[in-house]
Amino acid sequence: MKYMLLIYGARPETPQTPAEIEAEMNAYWGYEKEVAEAGVRLGSEALQPVETATTVAVADDGTRTVTDGPFAETREILGGYYLLDVPDLDAALEWAAKCPGSWHGNRIEVRPVQEFEES
Repeated sequence: MKYMLLIYGARPETPQTPAEIEAEMNAYWGYEKEVAEAGVRLGSEALQPVETATTVAVADDGTRTVTDGPFAETREILGGYYLLDVPDLDAALEWAAKCPGSWHGNRIEVRPVQEFEES
C-alpha cells in the first residue's frame, strides 16, 4: 500500500548555523539510504522555502486568483515528502517515526494514497 509522509516543521525563528544544517542533512541522508535499502521508497523531495510558493484558486465563474505564498498563514510549513510502498499503516507509522522530520516537536502527516482503477 502506498503512503505519503508529509513533513511539517515550524518556521525557524533564527537561521540555522552551518553545523546545524550539516547535522540535519546528514540525518536525512541516513534516512534516505535506509528507506531505499529497505525497498520501500517510491519517491522523496524537499521543497524550496515557503516564500517561493504560489497559490492558485479558481472561482465558480472561472476567475483565477494567483497569490504569492501558501494559502494558509501558519507557523508550520510543508518542507517535503516521502512516498513509500509498505504493507500497512503500522509500517508507514514506523517509517514516519524514524524520519528526521518527526524529531524536535515537528510532525509528519501519514496519509494513504488514493489509487484509482482505470476504466
